[in-house]
Amino acid sequence: MKRKVMRRAAGALRDVWRSRFGRSAPGGGPDRGMTTSEYAVGTIAACAFAAVLYKVVTSGAVMSALQSLIKEALDAKF
Repeated sequence: MKRKVMRRAAGALRDVWRSRFGRSAPGGGPDRGMTTSEYAVGTIAACAFAAVLYKVVTSGAVMSALQSLIKEALDAKF
């Protein structure tokens, strides 16, 4: 009796896993993750985005806007 209940619970858990992740067990299937070349392209893209973001944030217009925003926040009267 106990085995039947355990088997039914395990089957239900397996069905939930398959519906959520689309495969029967972790680590299976042909697309298990990124390959080394995908990591390299992703790293280069992240570095390029960081460089562009750094240039934008350190530009004169953005720096002055941030400084004025901080100044107004610190000079707020309660």
